[in-house]
Amino acid sequence: MNVGMYYNNNDVRVEEMPMPEIGSGEILIKTECCGICGTDVLEWYRLKTAPRVLGHEATGVITKIGEGVANFKIGNRVFVAHHVPCNECYYCLRGYHTSCDTLHRTNFYPGGFSEYIRIPEINVRLGTYRLPENVSFEQGVFIEPLGCVLRAQRLVKLTSKDTVLIIGAGISGLLHVKSAIYDKSARVVAVDINEHRLNQALKYGADYTVNAGEDVPLALKRINENRLADVVILCTGATQAVNLALGCIDKGGRILFFATPPPNVAVTFPINEFWRNEIMVMTSYGASPDDMRDALRLISSRNIIVEDMISHTLPLREIGHGFKLVAEAKDSLKVIIKPND
Repeated sequence: MNVGMYYNNNDVRVEEMPMPEIGSGEILIKTECCGICGTDVLEWYRLKTAPRVLGHEATGVITKIGEGVANFKIGNRVFVAHHVPCNECYYCLRGYHTSCDTLHRTNFYPGGFSEYIRIPEINVRLGTYRLPENVSFEQGVFIEPLGCVLRAQRLVKLTSKDTVLIIGAGISGLLHVKSAIYDKSARVVAVDINEHRLNQALKYGADYTVNAGEDVPLALKRINENRLADVVILCTGATQAVNLALGCIDKGGRILFFATPPPNVAVTFPINEFWRNEIMVMTSYGASPDDMRDALRLISSRNIIVEDMISHTLPLREIGHGFKLVAEAKDSLKVIIKPND
């Protein structure tokens, strides 16, 4: 079978691998769609395990079923989670599913950018979701990224009383925009250096946008009754963005690191100021099974529209171009690879 083998952002090759063999409790899916995630082009994160087949936003059709699989059948349309928690450990039982050791060890093989994927037994049991007939394979690609966003906004306790500043208007930032205005009805301000993405943020419901080249704290005060943000959600790991986040939070506010800078970058907090003003700094990583189910429900019910964020749909032979589009972060939004086209 053909796969997209990642060496670096400028070198993603179509190569051949043997078709995966499945065992008891496992399934094989024919991959229909897999999105390129922003984390797929973080070279500081990806190069240490290259070459490898990436792709974790995968949807497809079950083509083989191993012995003992009772809840699925050949022909089912599914989304599969690459990481799944055990649901039994100390962390899972306290609601910290994404801190579970099992979640950090699990994965499907070889990756979503391949014609076929072997889904291990634990992923079949705890991380495989049937797609309703009204959810396309392309829409299903958004289940994992939207689930991550829903988890983050739940952890930061975003409400309708909050003014939220979303720094970075790529796919994750734009999903944060859509999620913040749905149900929570928060006042949303989006910040980016890319005017195209700022225009998209307005299209998707942001109340205001500010170019990152401006005096963002001043602009924020002008549109927010002379106050800074109640919540800042950081959707880019750029050092300048981190510093901007620290300077845009109001007293009693919450800063959430949805994205982080590289591990060799030290972040300095004005801890005395934060202490005196009771400012909270938080992180969010990944999504739990409940977050995935919530994302699928919101997509299926059309409460959050996702397909309007797809900018490119490419066959596997053009995966190198797709990675360059995402890495350049210009006019592309969601780039989806179709491995069997």
